[in-house]
Amino acid sequence: MRNTRHRRWTASIVAAAALGLTLTACTGDIAEEDAGDVDCSDYETYGTFDGAEVTVAGTILDLEADNLNKSWADFESCTGISVEYQGSSEFEAQIAVLAEGGNAPDVGIVPQPGLLGRLAAGGWLIPASEPVEANVDEFWSEDWKQYGTYEDTFYAAPLMASIKGYVWYSPAEFEEKGYEIPKTLDELTELSETIAAEGDHKPWCVGLESGEATGWPGTDWVEDYMLRLNGPDAYDQWVTHEIPFNDPQVAAAFDAVGGYLKNEDMVNGGIGDVSTQVTEAFQTAGLPIVDGECSLHHQASFYETFWNPDGGDEVTVASDGDVFGFLLPPASADDPLSVTGGGEFPVAFRDAEEVEAFRAYLSSDTWANNRVSLGGVISANKGVDPQNASSELLTQSIEILQDPETTFRFDGSDLMPGAVGTDSFWKGIVAWVGGEDTAQVLDTIEASWPSS
Repeated sequence: MRNTRHRRWTASIVAAAALGLTLTACTGDIAEEDAGDVDCSDYETYGTFDGAEVTVAGTILDLEADNLNKSWADFESCTGISVEYQGSSEFEAQIAVLAEGGNAPDVGIVPQPGLLGRLAAGGWLIPASEPVEANVDEFWSEDWKQYGTYEDTFYAAPLMASIKGYVWYSPAEFEEKGYEIPKTLDELTELSETIAAEGDHKPWCVGLESGEATGWPGTDWVEDYMLRLNGPDAYDQWVTHEIPFNDPQVAAAFDAVGGYLKNEDMVNGGIGDVSTQVTEAFQTAGLPIVDGECSLHHQASFYETFWNPDGGDEVTVASDGDVFGFLLPPASADDPLSVTGGGEFPVAFRDAEEVEAFRAYLSSDTWANNRVSLGGVISANKGVDPQNASSELLTQSIEILQDPETTFRFDGSDLMPGAVGTDSFWKGIVAWVGGEDTAQVLDTIEASWPSS
């Protein structure tokens, strides 16, 4: 039965490719080239399997997909489980269709709790096993466990994480021009106005293009401002629709962001005018900073890997390097540290021992430290040693996530119903940047919220 399902999954990938989807295939064979002699003592708890295979799919591509394979290479060698990963930029849009047709992979790395809930509601997911839940209870906060839960059933452990409120900049430019890291949102506005007035370039560079997900980087801006301007309680009420999407507090967050994204004086440094935000890929939007054509770029901690897309080290990420990041500041310097972020959740579509052994490994501190050590990512797993991170910024990010004083809120659009969080909100950002006024956009998004 497993082999039949594997053939179905492979066939679905072929069909997806025929539809023009962007796919990256990565198998354990690539990673095992570097496995060598492995100490299997950390993997004994998962058992051994003869000829077992686990198919995995997600949105992770290119260098990050290669590192994902490396992170479970020792697990493959020690357990005998072969893991085949397929990456697709359209995974989020296609996974429910594949599941409904019986063609889903064994494991899907889902980047949105809202999508997890949709898949669970469809009856396609397998609840997490006891070893997975035990790891989550040991290594993760209750909030993170809830993100992998739907209607009181626990389906998936968190995987990687990100902090979404970073503003990337050039330390050399700041030193040369005497710019200071802003401590409040008002100071950030003043800094942006100063850069714009000097006339060398527009201060901000922004890219909202992401295939079918175009617009999502703009939702991150709004979520950061919603949390900082209105606080965590209002943020939670917004995400759960206890207040409507067109509430004045939401409008205030949109308008604050609009001071940048809808302002020709502020964007789009090194790229073009305001309209180019919609066509500029989010992966490349920050690169004008390196060329001195832009000073500020709002993007998550994971963007560190995009400064060197070929995996080199030409651009150094450090407080004294080519680029670095500061957190989007609070509204008031006295406000507690509040950050938004995201993460992934490996959900299971097949009930099998090898699948749950694999998911138990992914939920462990062993996997988290292995993956963090490979660079470019962070985890909120409490068993991670922050010093294993590949850079100063990522070490700082892990410490922020592990700090019990940090107010953390998951990416709001990822928590909302799919009709909003991965549809009308994204589309609303595109329309808003394109010229629609705030009230019109918020009314449209509010009208799309499911009635039940």
